[in-house]
Amino acid sequence: MKKKIIIIVSFFAVIILLHSTPNMALRTYVFFLGYPKAAITSGIIEDKEHNEVDKDRFAELNAKAYALTNPPIEKATQTELRNYLVRKFGFLHFAEYLGNT
Repeated sequence: MKKKIIIIVSFFAVIILLHSTPNMALRTYVFFLGYPKAAITSGIIEDKEHNEVDKDRFAELNAKAYALTNPPIEKATQTELRNYLVRKFGFLHFAEYLGNT
C-alpha cells in the first residue's frame, strides 16, 4: 500500500514539474510530439506578433504564444513546427501547436 502511494505521488510530482512553467510545458509537448532533440536544444522566445494581434482572444484563454528558435521539421509535410500556444490552468501550463500563421 505504501509503495502505491509513493508511485502515485511521484507521478503527480513529475507532471507538476513538467508543466510548472511555460518553457517546461512547451519542451514537454515538443518532446512527446516525437522531437526530443528539438525539445532540448531549441531556444524559446515569446511570439510578440501573435500575442499583439490576438491579445483579446489570448487574454480570454489565459494564454501566450511562443516560438522555437530552431524548430523541428515535420516529416510528412516538411513544414517547421515553430509557433505554439501555452495556456495556464491554475498553476500549470499546457502547450499546443498554434500553426505557421
